[in-house]
Amino acid sequence: MKHDIRLAVADDHEIYLDGLALMLSRQNHIQLVGRAADGRELVELVHREKPDVVMTDIKMPKMDGIAATRQLVQEMPGIRVIALSMFDEEGLIVEMLEAGAKGYLLKNADKQEILEAIESVFEDHTYYCKSTSAKLAGMIARSKFNPYRQKDAVTFTEREQEIIKLICQQLTAQQIGDRIFLSKRTVEGYRTRILEKMDVRNTAGVVMYALKHNLVREEDIA
Repeated sequence: MKHDIRLAVADDHEIYLDGLALMLSRQNHIQLVGRAADGRELVELVHREKPDVVMTDIKMPKMDGIAATRQLVQEMPGIRVIALSMFDEEGLIVEMLEAGAKGYLLKNADKQEILEAIESVFEDHTYYCKSTSAKLAGMIARSKFNPYRQKDAVTFTEREQEIIKLICQQLTAQQIGDRIFLSKRTVEGYRTRILEKMDVRNTAGVVMYALKHNLVREEDIA
């Protein structure tokens, strides 16, 4: 990437924060401008250093990630926040998105996905963790969070809609091809175009978009 991404991170678990900060500090295109142990520290840090992207734990002392995100988004509209969550915090993830976060990651996400999430939200895309469960996808779809509101309407061909439904069922390109009599390569081409049309990065993004736009039903993905 051409530009350095100025990043701030917040988490009250020192060992996790140390590991995350060390990994991020080794990335040439990311400049770690500061770290915080609670929401109040994070708000002060962001006002002082003006990072492009913030990664923050949801549960923190003094001020949690939800309150910090809500305040930061109101005071600094261009800020892009990624929520860091445990696997069993679905309701809190929804609250973070409704507070203004641009994406979320489970804390067990690998290095590659963490970097992908940072780069995606920096470029103003929404990022959904690859490990998103059907339960969480349904909760987000029913929530007030809607990043598609101001985007132009997108139309999909019948074949694309068919493939979208199969992607949402977690089928691989080979399995989809076998099901609808297309080659794996052809299906991969369709999948690439679908992701581009939806402006999403992974299968979780396809599921979320499809649910929000009534291309699939929750019972279809459970």
